[in-house]
Amino acid sequence: MTAKVEISGVDSSKLIVLKEADKMRLLKEVRGGNKAARDELINGNLRLVLSICGRFAGRGENPDDLFQVGCIGLMKAIDNFDVNQNVRFSTYAVPMILGEIRRYLRDNNPVRVSRSIRDTAYHAMQAKERLINKLQREPNIEEIAQEMGLRREEVLLALEAIVDPVSLQEPVYSDGGDTIFVMDQVRAPEGEDSWLDEIVLRESIGKLSQREKSILYLRFMQGKTQMEVAQEIGISQAQVSRLEKGAMKNIRG
Repeated sequence: MTAKVEISGVDSSKLIVLKEADKMRLLKEVRGGNKAARDELINGNLRLVLSICGRFAGRGENPDDLFQVGCIGLMKAIDNFDVNQNVRFSTYAVPMILGEIRRYLRDNNPVRVSRSIRDTAYHAMQAKERLINKLQREPNIEEIAQEMGLRREEVLLALEAIVDPVSLQEPVYSDGGDTIFVMDQVRAPEGEDSWLDEIVLRESIGKLSQREKSILYLRFMQGKTQMEVAQEIGISQAQVSRLEKGAMKNIRG
């Protein structure tokens, strides 16, 4: 029995799954202008859209928005699929849906990438394809930069700027329930504090009130006594002690 999941008003437990032969038949009807066939084809592939949206779970994105964007990718795949090619529809549709979702995430990313950097990255990918055909191997950054007549740093910056952010909780390998996540593969240099501890510490401090932050700064960054802190911010030493203890407790979790 399929568990019910409600997304964008769609009950996933009631979604149908079309066989490949039915997809091909409907695609041919769509080419003939049959709108009902197009609707049936869309509904018969919504599970595919849902499964692809699941790859982006844990990024804080609205699942309804991702699903709707994925459906746009599905409709583009239906409208552009060549029924004369010996290719399964899902093989063609998956990268179309993925591309639409990634484009949405990139365009709505709060970290904006300038048009010039994106253009450089686009040209770098084109240069990479040319070099692969020419060298019959994967070119390195230096070779791509030389092909474009740019400095290595410019090409590297452009390519890194358009990479989709990856969640620390994103699985990279799973074997019988024993899953390895991105965070498991990131290690701090030996002898340094854990990068994850630093992230947690920054997040905990960010949740403190401004007064608590000021007290911790004066106490531990400037080395002032509780009495000196109390005089500086205009409260009693007992209040400073209580706020300091509460802040430290919140940070420790």
